[in-house]
Amino acid sequence: MSSSRNTSNKASLLKWLPWILLLILVAAFIWLFTSMKTTSEATWEPPRTSTAEQQASKPVADTPAPISSYHNAVARASQSVVNIYTTQTMAEHPYMDDPVLRRFFEFHGGPSQEQGNTNLGSGVIVSEDGYIVTNAHVIEKADEITVAFNDGRKSRASIIGTDPDSDLAVIKVDMTGLTPLGFRENPIRVGDLALAIGNPFGVGQTVTQGIISATGRTGLGVNKFEDFIQTDAAINPGNSGGALVDARGELVGINTVIFSRSGGSMGIGFAIPTALVEQVMNALIEDGRVSRGWLGIEIQSQLRDPTQLETSTGVEVLHVIEQGPAAKSGLRVGDIILTIDGVEMTDANTLIQYVARKSPDTELDAQVLRNGKNKQVTILLEERPEQEPVERPVVIHDETLGGVGQPNLQDQRQEVPMMSEAERDRMREELLQLFERNGAPL
Repeated sequence: MSSSRNTSNKASLLKWLPWILLLILVAAFIWLFTSMKTTSEATWEPPRTSTAEQQASKPVADTPAPISSYHNAVARASQSVVNIYTTQTMAEHPYMDDPVLRRFFEFHGGPSQEQGNTNLGSGVIVSEDGYIVTNAHVIEKADEITVAFNDGRKSRASIIGTDPDSDLAVIKVDMTGLTPLGFRENPIRVGDLALAIGNPFGVGQTVTQGIISATGRTGLGVNKFEDFIQTDAAINPGNSGGALVDARGELVGINTVIFSRSGGSMGIGFAIPTALVEQVMNALIEDGRVSRGWLGIEIQSQLRDPTQLETSTGVEVLHVIEQGPAAKSGLRVGDIILTIDGVEMTDANTLIQYVARKSPDTELDAQVLRNGKNKQVTILLEERPEQEPVERPVVIHDETLGGVGQPNLQDQRQEVPMMSEAERDRMREELLQLFERNGAPL
């Protein structure tokens, strides 16, 4: 009986097995058709960054928690930022040598024999015994320099040395126990917070906030040797020579110049980085002058066509000065300098700044392209000869063009309107007639 029951169950299973397989096949076909239809109708989505990639790209924070106040940094740095007032005595008016015209000017309270004009700027204390760094244009042609400290004290200062090529200068006051401002050790980065401290428009010590907009700015035509930090922290006339500090109150640069159409800040200010400040400052304190390396060549950047995909870097040698360092090393006109000491020379400004940072008697290894072939050239730098003084651009001195410093006093004197001899004689005769009638000139 048991055997016949098993035989019956097997027969039933075999009877339904084809239908079960058919159902499975139909279900698989429906699933496959639905999947293909869903995929074809799906909308396109842009690629997404994975969670792991997002974590890897997150910048590393300098501090574990956001900073709500910069009071401590400002309080520490402000002790080392000073206000600088300079006085320049101008020569007498060109018409004061005529007794008649002198009487006319004296009656109307005109220019005296000497005119004193006050300029203003800022500076940074760099030593306990009174050394202060500022801009060269702040103390340019000054007859007297007065330094006002954060605690209210004042002192006369003497000039230790100036370097117009970098627009830096060092002055000294006869005081001790001052608080120098510490220099930041790590390089400043784009996006780092920046605080500008100075004396804008003479209103007193002021702090403004921004970020580092760019570093290594060159080719502005402001100084011979340029390597500026760009910031959007408000810098105004009177801030020249003041401090640009980071969130910890450490010095990152000396405020120098702004680009402006109104004379006030438009968010494009420039500061000299501490690496250059330290080099120039030490040289001025030790020797009273800055000694820089010199190649003895005239150069230009490789011409670049922005429409071409191929990039061309390097600096072409246009002229080699006879008996100069480059001539002695075998460098030739037409050579293209690609690298120096392994550093790519992307343009002429990069090469000029690199060489200027080196001291005389430094040996440089240059890779040049000559007639389509690479060649190694070793150059022994010599001391840069004295250059003819180049008048600073008007933008530095003219507030209407956005200069940080005050208008150039010498330029003001040269702009005094001069009368012709005939006009001067006619005016003299008219004044004599008025004086004879005891009348006051109107």
